Amino acid sequence: QVQLVESGGGLVQAGGSLRLSCAASGITFSMYAMAWFRQVPGKEREFVAGISRLGGSTGYRDSVKGRFTISRVNAKNTMYLQMISLKPEDTAVYYCAADSDAFKSANYYTPDPSAYDYWGQGTQVTVSS
Repeated sequence: QVQLVESGGGLVQAGGSLRLSCAASGITFSMYAMAWFRQVPGKEREFVAGISRLGGSTGYRDSVKGRFTISRVNAKNTMYLQMISLKPEDTAVYYCAADSDAFKSANYYTPDPSAYDYWGQGTQVTVSS
């Protein structure tokens, strides 16, 4: 049984920081590209950051570049999202996702949510102004 469990969300003031974690089980974690997505009610789920299966390649949406950092520790089956200088517009439910197409390339990850095989239940991040 595959499980992705996010944690670390919460309420923070603008300018503050949070670190999200995604703990994976039931998969060979190091064989999956991983990503963080976020969603607010009434809007489509959007790509936040992605990381290749060995962590050598990462990418971000423009609005979070320089503020968010994605990382992973394969020995712990865990991915992280360090968020600093948070803004009210970062408020959303944050989801982690796993993509088995990582076998295609050691540098592979994709911002396309339809490519991802497994999703977590989400963690709420609320940034107050």
